[in-house]
Formats: sequence, structure tokens, C-alpha cells
Amino acid sequence: MWVADMDYPVAPPILRALRARLESGLGYPQLAGDPRLVRALQTRLAGNGLTDLPEKGFKFLPGVVPGLYAAVNALSAPGEAVITMTPVYHPFHLAITDLGRVVAAAPLQAGAERDEIDWNAMELAAAQGARLMMLCHPHNPSGRVWDAAELRLLREFALRHDLFVISDELHADLRYTDAPFESFAADPAVRDRTVTVTGPCKAFNTAGLGIGVLVGHSPELVTRVMAPATGLMGHPSALSITMWLAALEEGGPWLEDTVAYLRGNRDFLVEFVREHLPWAHVFSPEATYLAWIDLRAHPRADDIQKVLLDEAGLAVHNGPVFAPEALKPQYQGFVRVNFATSRALLAGGLERLAAALNPEVRTGEE
Repeated sequence: MWVADMDYPVAPPILRALRARLESGLGYPQLAGDPRLVRALQTRLAGNGLTDLPEKGFKFLPGVVPGLYAAVNALSAPGEAVITMTPVYHPFHLAITDLGRVVAAAPLQAGAERDEIDWNAMELAAAQGARLMMLCHPHNPSGRVWDAAELRLLREFALRHDLFVISDELHADLRYTDAPFESFAADPAVRDRTVTVTGPCKAFNTAGLGIGVLVGHSPELVTRVMAPATGLMGHPSALSITMWLAALEEGGPWLEDTVAYLRGNRDFLVEFVREHLPWAHVFSPEATYLAWIDLRAHPRADDIQKVLLDEAGLAVHNGPVFAPEALKPQYQGFVRVNFATSRALLAGGLERLAAALNPEVRTGEE
């Protein structure tokens, strides 16, 4: 229950399109970007507020992570600070440190009902001289969808500190909130300083067919980000392009049903943890199929991942993975759990977790 893909079958329209593509041959795809896919993405992203995206504002990638690295490489210099909120999907801080930059971390703080941005921490991060902010929206692993008020403050923050922004919006289609999704660059005030990365792999469970896109309203900024990576990364395959186009054109009903099932799984997990592990803590994710569970109150929190693997046969993602080296101790005792499985398997995994961690359960078994 650790790796971020789903246990569900791929949407039938995608399978049909892939079979048809196989039967028609596997020559080179259009390496500059399939015009049909660009048009479909223009329509889809306009619904998130990214209206009027120019055709030259699209650069296709073999996945989203290369876009994160490309942005760090092009929009910051070695030795400079790069701002990101922690905990965060680990390629964020790895892109920073792998390329010789410094993580200017702004740890999230626990609010009454959800994790929240610590604005004092953000200002301290900006004071380190950063020129780039890496935003995860929706946020992995907290499951937050930054709301309109938070996005307004984030945009003001970027403008006040003259920051470039790369916004990873990969999980935007996996939301449980009623409000429409709003991209960071929906506001024209920040469009000339922002690039957005996204892809189909999370929403449509197609991680094995790598593809992503980096988009921006400023073709010049998009070129600035991608030009240094020319020849250093692969291009999407004919099958991945076919898959994404089919997902956008025909995958809507499948996605709607899947999100509804995931919502039920989310509610089941949160209720289970609160009932059976009252000493633990979990906020209800607003997006993603990932739960961020605080198990620091357990006496074996310092080795919690190994405890769950050895004593429960349960593989989870260890909290410190989601922080740069200096902050790893702060997240020891947290785990990230994937709930994109059947209700029966989810229940079984959570029962194993409770049996391994609740002393009274273990005593009863002995």
C-alpha cells in the first residue's frame, strides 16, 4: 500500500484505443506534440482556469518528474535556494539537491481540520534568496487542494518576492472537494512567471505509459525551461499519446465512477483510523488516493515502517522520504498509505495495521 498507482483496471476506451493503435502500426509519433492532443488539453485545462494557452506553450515530456528537474535547472542557479513546502513528493527536494541547489523548506502546520500553509515559514524560506517556488497542487502527501484564499496569498507571495513558479497539478482530477479546481496560473497576474506540469498517469492509472506535459502562457518561459534539456530526456511514445487522447475524449465516465469509489475508500480509512487507532492522527484528504497518517505517538515510531512490514506484512511509504535530509527526523513516525484498492483489501490492510500497532490487540493475540 505504498506505491502510487491504483489496483483498478484501465478504462475500456483507453484499452480499445491502444488495441487500434497497435493494429495500425507503431511508427514515430509527432515529436513536437500531436495537434489533437494539444487541442484536447487546451479544452481540459481551460476548465481549471488555464484559458488561452497557446499551442507553442506546450512541451510534452516522458513524465512529470523530468519537468520538475528541467524547471529547477533552468530557473535557478547552483547554490541557490528553491522554495517548497514539506512534506512533499520526494522528487521535489531531490530535483533541488541533485542539481546542486538548496532546499528552502516551509513545513506545513496542522490546523484544526487540515494541514495548512505556514506563512511565517514561507517568508523565512524566501529570505534565503530564492528565485523559484515549487508548488504541489493538489499536495502530495497531505492531500490538500489549496483553496481560493490560499491561492490568492500564494500568488501575492510569488509576486512580492519576484519568484518563478512550477506548479505540479498531476492529481487535479482526483478530487473530493465540491469546488472546481483552480490552477495556480488561472490568475493572469502570475502567468508570465509560471509553468504547470501535469499528466494522465494518476487519474487514469497509466503510469507504465509515461507521458506528461509542461505548459505555460509564455512560450518564451516554456522554451527557457525546456531548451537546456533538449536531447537529455526521451519523448512520449505513440502508445502514450494514444492513451492520453482517449482518456480525455472518452474516459470521463470511468474517472467519475473511480473517484466516487475512492471517496468511499477515503472515508472508510479515516473512520477506521479514528475509531481503531485513536492515538494516531489523520486528516481527510481533499484529493489524491494517498493518506498521510501520523503514528508518532506509538512507542516504536522510530522504526514504524519496518514494524509494519515485519509484523503486519504491510508495506507503506515511510514519512522521512518526503523531506530533505535536514528535516527527515521531523517526519519519522508518519506513513503514507495508498487506498486505491478494493474495499476488502483496504479493510484487510488497515486491520493488519491496527493489530500490529495497538498494544492491547497484540497482547490479546499472544
